[in-house]
Amino acid sequence: MFAEIKIGITTVYQLITRRRFEQISVLEGQNILVTISGRKRRIRVYYLSWLKQKILRTEGVSGVEAFSQLAHLPLIVDLTVEENARLKVLYGSREGFHAIDLDSGSIDDIYTPPNTETAVSPHCIVILPNTNGMQLLLCYNNEGVYVTTYGKATKNVFLQWGETPSSVAYISTGQIMGWGNKAIEIRSVETGHLDGVFMHKKAQKLKFLCERNDKVFFSSAKGGGSCQIYFMTLNKPGLSNW
Repeated sequence: MFAEIKIGITTVYQLITRRRFEQISVLEGQNILVTISGRKRRIRVYYLSWLKQKILRTEGVSGVEAFSQLAHLPLIVDLTVEENARLKVLYGSREGFHAIDLDSGSIDDIYTPPNTETAVSPHCIVILPNTNGMQLLLCYNNEGVYVTTYGKATKNVFLQWGETPSSVAYISTGQIMGWGNKAIEIRSVETGHLDGVFMHKKAQKLKFLCERNDKVFFSSAKGGGSCQIYFMTLNKPGLSNW
């Protein structure tokens, strides 16, 4: 892991070596960075102040907490703050979705799909706005469910995609995007209703990268290990073509 700081000239600082990072989520206000990393895909929680001391070359800050004895292999990870008080790491696996209470260390299953014959492919964990970090939209396979951080259903509706997406992301317009092989779907995060759809000229597998300013960036995988980067401009409250 590296940090790039540009003040006149660009300086790159090495923070963590010899470890592959599959996913990184940052909660700056809580001084925390949560990752899925390493050969065994472990969940590790880093304190931003500990990473900062590597840049400033100071000492004395506690660094990282690792969760190595998880019953389910983590595939995606996120972090929520319940009622501005309790920190929970949320992660998805092939069996469902789970939560780790950072204060007590307890691990709970918050959602297991009823059809256990089909492996779960978790896409995205959305902490719904204006819920004090307590309500979630869990997206997996070609659907999404609304539950609390304790696993209680909050809505009788399911989000259903037109086709199974290869990637899903929550964006700043208050919508959720799903990248399918044939189209990009934009849906309301609150209801799951379809707000818009953009058809591809040809079938392709796309992956969400990031959202910056008013643009959503995503990539397509091509043969030989190469890929092409695209972006879509967001015109709130609507969306324009890409």
